[in-house]
Amino acid sequence: MKLQQPMSSSRRRFVSTGLVLAGASMAPWSLRAATPGEPFRLGALNSITGVGGPYGGAMLEAIRIAVDEVNAAGGAAGRKIQLHAEDDQTKPDAAVLAAKKLIEVHQVQAVVGIWPSSVGLAVIPITNNAGLIMMNTCGAPEMLTENRKGLAWMLQASNAVFGRAFAQVARERGFKRPAIMAFNNSTFVGLANYFKETWEQDGGKVSSMVIYEPNQTTYRTEVNRVLATQPDVIALGSYRPDATILLREWYQSGQDCKFIMPGWTANEALVKALGKEVTEGIISISNVAASENDAYKSFAERFRAKLKHEPDIFAAQSYDMVIALALAIEAAGATADTAAINAQIKTVTRHGGEKASSFAQGRDLLRAGKAVDYDGASSNLEFGEHGETVPDFGVSEIENGKLVLKETVPGTR
Repeated sequence: MKLQQPMSSSRRRFVSTGLVLAGASMAPWSLRAATPGEPFRLGALNSITGVGGPYGGAMLEAIRIAVDEVNAAGGAAGRKIQLHAEDDQTKPDAAVLAAKKLIEVHQVQAVVGIWPSSVGLAVIPITNNAGLIMMNTCGAPEMLTENRKGLAWMLQASNAVFGRAFAQVARERGFKRPAIMAFNNSTFVGLANYFKETWEQDGGKVSSMVIYEPNQTTYRTEVNRVLATQPDVIALGSYRPDATILLREWYQSGQDCKFIMPGWTANEALVKALGKEVTEGIISISNVAASENDAYKSFAERFRAKLKHEPDIFAAQSYDMVIALALAIEAAGATADTAAINAQIKTVTRHGGEKASSFAQGRDLLRAGKAVDYDGASSNLEFGEHGETVPDFGVSEIENGKLVLKETVPGTR
């Protein structure tokens, strides 16, 4: 299966609270050179509460593991990392306030760990205007076009790529009449649009496409509209709370139909919420961590020791954010400003350098005057023109209450 990442031909308009702050004055600390030995102030903006709560806590712990690794090695270019953490509550308005606190009170020089696209789109005007590095796992295609200053780094595949992957898997599994249901936000609407575009490019027709509003106690009207078109599969872009309601109401209808869903929703936690019968046969597609990379093996061991379970892709991406950033600080030097550090992020992850799987290993190569290629825990981190990288995809199915991996597909743009 070949996955390609296009740029959106017509940028979807969105209104972000963050835009209100885009005219704020640029933070002066992002422009000045550092004093040797001065700590690098890092902001972690994670979804500790809200719909991102199942992921945000593990992402923050992964960031802490990486910070501890860098500091135990003496810091990046002799600079220890000083971490300041805030909860964005998985809400754009709360994220704007949290980002302002990180920038104005804690005077951070980079913000990492942003999970949802709604938060990423709200915060990127603020970090851009302040001249700060921002690293995230956002999937909205608009993140690429909003990265006008090249300061944002997307470690999760764009939902343009996810939409195409959903459509290609549906075709390979022999489905003929797909329908689409999507939560009304930039992430899932983007996924839905690219699914439809891909399906129709190959001569198919989508039986129906329903964009639904969040925070409802029932979606029976929307479910019935879709089922009335007799689809054989539904591409469902959703979070777990709304997916739980939708799937329960579909099951109660008695109509036979399969589902393709993102892996952050279709997993064993969904089985726990709904039971084996409702979730049997759901196809789950997600980016997967680079489990064969040495960086993943080392990180996963430390993560398991703290949280007693395996890290997911978002935790692996969060770890990589810090290690890649620290190597960029090392490459830029002890007195480098934020722009100089940002310019080194591609350099320390670029194919062709000597392989590194930890901060200390990469630091030693840099100090020996060698080019470095950090292969991360989440992917090999080959960033594209717009700061995007595409980890591998895992295609799984829920069988008897368990998520069973069927194939792993290399991520491509």
